[in-house]
Amino acid sequence: MTSKPSAGEPRDVVVREVPIELCQFIKFAGLAESGGAAKQLVTEGGVTVNGAIETRKRKQLASGDRVTVSGATIVVRVG
Repeated sequence: MTSKPSAGEPRDVVVREVPIELCQFIKFAGLAESGGAAKQLVTEGGVTVNGAIETRKRKQLASGDRVTVSGATIVVRVG
């Protein structure tokens, strides 16, 4: 997870199992430096899930959910 996607170009991020918490997913995908940074992004309204602003840090994500942070979109996939 070293490269960040271009704006408007969704990137699949494969996790072992779902559900996965929103903040964990953001950190795992490399869109936040730490869990604390991920929580701050969510709390400040800087994260959308499937097009809607999400402020619940522990929101459970399912396969196919699209998470956008700072213009970068990542998609939950199970592998």
